[in-house]
Amino acid sequence: MSTEASREENVYMAKLAEQVERYEEMVEFVEKVAKTVDVEELSVEERNLLSVAYKNVIGARRASWRIISSIEQKEESKGNEDHVAIIKDYRGNIKTELSKICDGMFLKLILFHC
Repeated sequence: MSTEASREENVYMAKLAEQVERYEEMVEFVEKVAKTVDVEELSVEERNLLSVAYKNVIGARRASWRIISSIEQKEESKGNEDHVAIIKDYRGNIKTELSKICDGMFLKLILFHC
C-alpha cells in the first residue's frame, strides 16, 4: 500500500512540476513512478507524463543546439576563427548533455521492460 501512495504522490508531483515548467524535476518524479513498473505497468497517464517530461528536457537542449549552430555559422562567415573555436567547444557541452539524457532515458526504458 505504501508503494501505491508513493506512486500516486510522484504522479501528482510530476503533474505539478509540469505546470510550473520544471521539466528536469518532472523527469525525476516520473522515473520514480517508472521504478514501480514491477508492481504494475505504467498507465496511459503515466506514459504521457514520461513523454512530456523527456520531450521538454530534450527540446530545450535541441533549441540550444540549433541556436548555437546558427551563431557558429555566422561567426565562420565573418572569419572569426577564435570565436568559432569557443563556440564549437560550447556546442560540445550541449552535445554531451543531450547524449547523457538520451543514453540515460534509453537505458532506463530498457531496464524497465526487462
